[in-house]
Amino acid sequence: MTHPEVTLELHEEVARRLFGSGQGAGLGLIRTLPHLTARARGNCLFLKGPADQVAAVRRFVDALGRHLEGTADLGQADMQRLFDEMTQAAAPLTAANGAAAGSVREAPYEEILTTHTGRAVRAKTAAQHAYVEAMRRHLVTVSVGPAGTGKTYLAIAMAVRALRDKQVSRVILSRPTIEAGEKLGYLPGDLLEKVDPHFRPLYDALQEFLGVSRFQQFLRQGILEITPLGFMRGRTFNEAFIVLDEAQNTTVRQMRMFLTRMGYGSRVVVTGDRTQIDLPTPRDSALTTLRQVLGEVGDVAFVDLSARDVIRHELVKKIIRAYEAYFQEPGDGGGAAGA
Repeated sequence: MTHPEVTLELHEEVARRLFGSGQGAGLGLIRTLPHLTARARGNCLFLKGPADQVAAVRRFVDALGRHLEGTADLGQADMQRLFDEMTQAAAPLTAANGAAAGSVREAPYEEILTTHTGRAVRAKTAAQHAYVEAMRRHLVTVSVGPAGTGKTYLAIAMAVRALRDKQVSRVILSRPTIEAGEKLGYLPGDLLEKVDPHFRPLYDALQEFLGVSRFQQFLRQGILEITPLGFMRGRTFNEAFIVLDEAQNTTVRQMRMFLTRMGYGSRVVVTGDRTQIDLPTPRDSALTTLRQVLGEVGDVAFVDLSARDVIRHELVKKIIRAYEAYFQEPGDGGGAAGA
């Protein structure tokens, strides 16, 4: 079948980023589409191929133009992610009742907040955008995915935004510390110093968003509270944004205790990676059964992130996929896969 040639007239900056030979050039990405030919002349892109592939390139070009309006920071990895998002089917958000929550809009996604150095923070993939939308719309959000997918980073960004917008008056961040018990008591220093190695990723994100001095000020004032999971028993948090990180290392009883800490005006986000369970008996992880337990509970959303959502070196995606393939066994993933 002969396809007519389609001409796209591009903005000068878009053409430069598409046709340039430096970092972030995109014409090579377009040429990876099967059955499609692409050539450039001046500020025009000439396409010949199936209509769906031409339409995908149009989406890519349009999204690239919007990205360049919002930021000049668009490297090769960002260009690859944008191309993948615009040329592949978007991952749907599935709510607790199992119904699709609708398709997400094309990138660039809405800015969540600006770091203290002025960098805009926003979702970079369709699934990340679904995750952000779930946190906006639901009282409890559960995000499951491998390392580097932005589970914790985006949760803390949304927590800081909620604090900034006065939707909450406190931010509570917690993690299970498997070494807690007796070992924690023998470590020198106060509670924060004892658990510092476990909570360092949370500190890093908060300091990026708030700056070191404001971060420390909020800690002193109790606006920010960073506490091991075991120290939350018996408490109730009202008007708080509560994040439980590394939830794969919580038992069912611990998860029940955590979720029932939620008070009036609060939101809860649970994040975890079911491939990194450090409990002595992995099947004891609450993350593997959480969807089964809360599947019929209203205002609870589950979002699954995958290797496609990894915002790190491209090799990290390949490593994650290799380990997923290695550990996948027949019959494996019943409860875990759905978590």
